[in-house]
Amino acid sequence: MEEYLHRGVAYFDKEEYDKAIAEVTRAIKLDPNYALAYYIRGVAYGKKGEYDRAIRDCDRAIELDPNYAEAYLSRGAAYLEKRQYDRAIRDCDRAVELDPNYALAYFTEGIAWYREGLYYNALAKLRKCIEVSQDPSLTQRAEQLLEEPKLMGA
Repeated sequence: MEEYLHRGVAYFDKEEYDKAIAEVTRAIKLDPNYALAYYIRGVAYGKKGEYDRAIRDCDRAIELDPNYAEAYLSRGAAYLEKRQYDRAIRDCDRAVELDPNYALAYFTEGIAWYREGLYYNALAKLRKCIEVSQDPSLTQRAEQLLEEPKLMGA
């Protein structure tokens, strides 16, 4: 089972998402209670733009592990792409409840608030992202968004 998962991650890293999904699906068939496998497959579906499938796999990962912050964020990111901002915000909130230093969750929630037109909320989440981020590229992306005219007046 681990072998399939490792191969799936290797394919994912090479952006070969169909092959990653196939390998991780093999791992799931061997252990249908493997939250990590559902999460990885969900992220791969998300990368392919198959957001409903991504959401279903993240649902299953969360069902198996209700404290899986990464699965909440991935599901939130899929909802963001589907323009279901309230759900994206709720999932990002849950991710940061579970991991208060989860910079990417703050960033993603900031984007959702921005797209909702609630700029003050977006500003707060992007600032929190910068505060906790240890990823220079994520920090830079958040700082660039803070320069948006709509946020500068918030």
